[in-house]
Amino acid sequence: MFKTRLLSGIVLVIVLAAVVGYGGNVLALFLAAISLIGLKELYKVAEVHNRWLGAAGYLAAVLYYALIFTGRLDHMTMLSILFLVLVMAVYVFSFPAYRAEQVTTIYFGFFYVAVMLSYIYQTRMLEDGAVLVCLIFLSSWGCDTCAYCVGMLIGKHKMAPKLSPKKSVEGGIGGIVGAALLGVLLALGVNAWAGMSVSPIYYGVICGAGGAISQVGDLAASAIKRNHEIKDYGNLIPGHGGILDRFDSVIFTAPIIYYLATFLA
Repeated sequence: MFKTRLLSGIVLVIVLAAVVGYGGNVLALFLAAISLIGLKELYKVAEVHNRWLGAAGYLAAVLYYALIFTGRLDHMTMLSILFLVLVMAVYVFSFPAYRAEQVTTIYFGFFYVAVMLSYIYQTRMLEDGAVLVCLIFLSSWGCDTCAYCVGMLIGKHKMAPKLSPKKSVEGGIGGIVGAALLGVLLALGVNAWAGMSVSPIYYGVICGAGGAISQVGDLAASAIKRNHEIKDYGNLIPGHGGILDRFDSVIFTAPIIYYLATFLA
C-alpha cells in the first residue's frame, strides 16, 4: 500500500509540474478536467452525479472555465445568478425528485471545487506566477507532511477529536511553521539559482498563512465524508483516493495564496 501511494504520488507531482510549468491553456484545461471529476465525486455523495441537477453543476463549471479561456471573468456574477436560477428551475419543475440539501450541494460544489481550483491557474498567470504557484502546493502538501511528522513526535492535544482524532494542535502548529520555512527556502532557492530577488520573509508569510488555511480545507473535506459515512471520495489516484481526497487542502489554499500574493505585492 505504501509503495502504491508513493508511486502514484510521484506520478501526480510529475504531471502537475509539467502542466503548471507549461501554464496557459494547458493548465486551464487540466484544471477544468479535474474540476469536473471532483464535482462528480462530490455530487456522487449527494446522489445527483448522474441526474439533471448534477448536469446543471457540470454545465456551470464548463461555462466558468470558458470565461477563463476568453478572459471574461467580469461575467462571473451573471454566471452565478443564472446558475442559481437554473438549479432552482430544475428543483421546482421536477419536485419532489430532489431534496433541498441536494440543491444546495450542487450550488456549493460549483464554488468549492471548480472556482476554488481555478485559482491555481490565476496564480500561475501573475507576475512571477511560475514560482508563486509553487507556494500553493508547498503550503498544502508541505504543511500536511510537516504536521504529520511533528504530530507523531510530540502531538498530545487533539485539534478536532471527533472529526480527526489523529490530528494534534502541536502537529498543526508544526505544519504552519514547516510551511513557512519551505516558503523561505523556495525564495532563497530562486534568488540563488534563478536570479530573482524575492523576499524570503514575504514568501514565508504567504506559505505559513496558506498552511494554516490548508488545515481547514483538509478538515472540511473530512467533515463532509464523515457526514456521509464514506472513507474516500473516489479511487482515481491509487493509495490516495479521489481528486477531492488529494486536493482537499489545495482547494482552500489556492485562492488564499493568490490574494495574499496580490495584496502583499
